[in-house]
Amino acid sequence: MTEETPGFEEKPDVPSDAAPDGAEPKDAPSSSEKEASPAGDAAQNVGLTAQLDQARSALNERTGDLQRLQAEYQNYRRRVERDRTTVKEIAVAGLLSELLPVLDDVGRAREHGELVGGFKSVAESLETVVAKLGLQQFGKEGEPFDPTIHEALMHSYAPDVTETTCVAILQPGYRIGERTIRPARVAVAEPQPGATPAAAKEEKATDEESGGTEEV
Repeated sequence: MTEETPGFEEKPDVPSDAAPDGAEPKDAPSSSEKEASPAGDAAQNVGLTAQLDQARSALNERTGDLQRLQAEYQNYRRRVERDRTTVKEIAVAGLLSELLPVLDDVGRAREHGELVGGFKSVAESLETVVAKLGLQQFGKEGEPFDPTIHEALMHSYAPDVTETTCVAILQPGYRIGERTIRPARVAVAEPQPGATPAAAKEEKATDEESGGTEEV
């Protein structure tokens, strides 16, 4: 007969990674962890959304700053160009103002037939140069008097004008673009007080002649 060792019982082989009876597996999440997982994901999404909103707000602010900076730079460039043009016009106007007496002498010589020979060539060259610099002459007989561009040196009355009119140009005016260097110095004539303008007389005579013809 085989003798059995008391106190020892044979037990079935159990795998090493198996959990003891009555114990839950270590890797299995508890019910509380399962409930907390969706809440944690939601909180993380809220945090990411807040960070995204902050980034967008910062981007909009930087974009606005850049746009304002570009607008200020464009305004600065326009001011510089405008100032540069103004300074150039002032410098040219100052130079040409000194030449106006010479141009007046040239004009008087031309009127008296004295612009001949070498003097004529020099005078024409001078007029060409000042024209290239933008100098323009103005002032004509018969044009209405404009105090912004004309300077009246002589005054008279005339029955054949309907408004204050330049009847003689004593000195022509000069301008550069819209800038007047010297107004045209003129003699003006106004309608004679109490006199009927010539145009009104002619119109009245025409009406009378038409009326007489109809009666006949």
